[in-house]
Amino acid sequence: MTALTTRLGIDFPIIQAPMLGVSNPAMAAAVSNAGGMGSVGASASTPEQVTAMIAEIRTLTGKPFNVNMFCHRPEVTDPASEAAWLAHMQPWFAEFGATPPSPLVSPYFTLIDNEPLLDALVAAAPPVLSFHFGLPSARAIAALKAAGIVLFASATTLAEALKVEAAGIDVIVAQGTEAGGHRGVFEPEHGDAGIGTFALTRLIATKTSLPVVAAGGIMDGQGIAAALMLGAQATQLGTAFILTPESSANAAYREAMQSPRALRTGLTAAISGRSARGIVNRFFEEIGGPGAPTIPDYPLPYHAGKALVAAAVAKGNHDFSVQWAGQAAGLARAMPAADLVRTLVDETRAAQQAQVI
Repeated sequence: MTALTTRLGIDFPIIQAPMLGVSNPAMAAAVSNAGGMGSVGASASTPEQVTAMIAEIRTLTGKPFNVNMFCHRPEVTDPASEAAWLAHMQPWFAEFGATPPSPLVSPYFTLIDNEPLLDALVAAAPPVLSFHFGLPSARAIAALKAAGIVLFASATTLAEALKVEAAGIDVIVAQGTEAGGHRGVFEPEHGDAGIGTFALTRLIATKTSLPVVAAGGIMDGQGIAAALMLGAQATQLGTAFILTPESSANAAYREAMQSPRALRTGLTAAISGRSARGIVNRFFEEIGGPGAPTIPDYPLPYHAGKALVAAAVAKGNHDFSVQWAGQAAGLARAMPAADLVRTLVDETRAAQQAQVI
């Protein structure tokens, strides 16, 4: 137990990451019921869908859970840039007898300047709400805290963590570069420091007063124990839960995760417009390779990316499928979510007992 687990009302310092597209109410509830904290990603959902999702989780568990929202700045359209990007992608669409979608539209919602979504979250009041890509307005933060919601926010640098602390957020998620999925960088136009999970966890734990959750590359109890030793009060694991039967990962994703391909992950912005880590495939190597034009603003490219994946899969081809995964994906295990939580707890305790100075 740590001060944070006590505050959250969970038994173990294990949080299942809110992997949009992989997480779901069943997975979140299974983790929460096992003593960790489950999460769902809600940024593809309308206010009505968010309300229904939270209600569904509450029918499956009476334990704390986390709902994650993106806080990216609203996309800025640029017809010329978007046309150039679609022209760049045309040969790959043609390979499958398809054409790129036009115009590009955002598949995701942001909490920035989104009153209907904010109102729905305040009304539903999930136990925990986490932010990725930045922070909502001070007014939104105050409204959510007044509703009794514990607020988390991702940080990829100490500077971002200090902004999180200054904004009145309760918990910092230290997202190292090893993590699968999208980097939570606040201002990607200024670059990505690429700090590893353990270095970042120690920096933030030492230089801020908030509880820290370590995230990125943690797959087993040994990693959890190491993060706790560095000052984290909990850990967030995403890739570790992809192979659970509760996850929404499809058969091709699961097959890739259990193949040598899982040993090679990389970062690309070509899929969505923001840098994200996944299992390397043709999307990474060809579409996002040398000579590619300027990528349109996030998340507009994801509209085209999803359309290409659908066209390829319709032809039985998974060479472009989006399979987000962290650098330690090769350590993933196929077992029910509750069993995985119990295994992680046992491994953590054994690792802590084996520590020597």
